[in-house]
Amino acid sequence: MISLFVVLLLGYLAGSIPTAIIASRIVMKDDIRNHGSRNAGATNVFRVMGWKPALIVVLIDIGKGVLATLVFARIAVDAPVLSPFILQLLAGCAAIAGHIWTVFAQFRGGKGVGTAFGVLVGLAPAASLITLGVWLILVFATRIVSVGSIAAGLVFPLVLLIQKTVLKSPVPDGLLIMGITLGFLIGVTHRANIRRLLRGEEHRFGSSRNKEGA
Repeated sequence: MISLFVVLLLGYLAGSIPTAIIASRIVMKDDIRNHGSRNAGATNVFRVMGWKPALIVVLIDIGKGVLATLVFARIAVDAPVLSPFILQLLAGCAAIAGHIWTVFAQFRGGKGVGTAFGVLVGLAPAASLITLGVWLILVFATRIVSVGSIAAGLVFPLVLLIQKTVLKSPVPDGLLIMGITLGFLIGVTHRANIRRLLRGEEHRFGSSRNKEGA
């Protein structure tokens, strides 16, 4: 099972690439975790440095998830007891864990939304696109990124459940469990945002307030 360990390690290391921190070092000569919400994620990059660096960060973060599920998972050829889907699932989870708890930045990474989306694109592209549509609608309607992210964590497993029970599509139980788990994890990593939303204090992009946010 050596190659399975390699797959998990590569997935974790790819996810651990601290894209937002690297971008802030290049653009600001400082750590993004010293600014805005102090989170090493694309949303904080957008708030502090603008949309161009944020777009690059989010695309790379998504790419980390896609790379883990569609490329690294193929390495584990000596794990015949595991299906290709399970290998993709494990590699994707390793990438998400790496993004949230990056070994390259004192285990203080982002909230995992971008990398999780990349993993889901590799595993369930149709449900992922529907989830992205919901995210876009809510973010531009409310101007609050965390609203879209939290809702996306709920919508993805719901779409999978509808596909499985109503449309009778072949949705693996493991994928459904992963979707529910990711929704819970996104809720946990956004717990501070939820508290600010309940208090009516969450940051809206385009506003002048730049203290804390998603």
